Amino acid sequence: MTGGPDPISAVAREAFERDLTDLRAEREKVAATLRGGQEVGDRGDEADELERANQLEHLDTRIREIEGRLHEAAAAGPPRTDEVGVGSTVTVRFDDATETTVQIGTVTEELDRSMVTADSPLGSALLGRRAGDTVTYETPDGPASAVVLSLGDAQA
Repeated sequence: MTGGPDPISAVAREAFERDLTDLRAEREKVAATLRGGQEVGDRGDEADELERANQLEHLDTRIREIEGRLHEAAAAGPPRTDEVGVGSTVTVRFDDATETTVQIGTVTEELDRSMVTADSPLGSALLGRRAGDTVTYETPDGPASAVVLSLGDAQA
């Protein structure tokens, strides 16, 4: 997003670390089921072995991605608190007077209502803004606006 390493919030870091722990445990289980060069039985056994090997490769790839993102975030340091950027935690008030706190991220894999991607309409409108700024963005129902009430890492 910014051309350099992007920070992440403490909440996002914890979520990545939990995912990493879960993925490593799952990888261990899958690796234990592989025969490691031993002769397999019939074609069904071969297909099963191939499926587990593919699953192991997928887990390894995801583990490397998360480790890389955590390393990048460590190099970037904490999210900024003077203006909205990737990793920021932002409290906004919408036109209907509701207030919500969101985190600006790069990717959200699960339905997480507190995460707003930096390339979404609201996320991109918030980038570079400061407390007190009003942003406008497009929604499926037309233009909307929100006021930036505060920003900062929720876990700081």
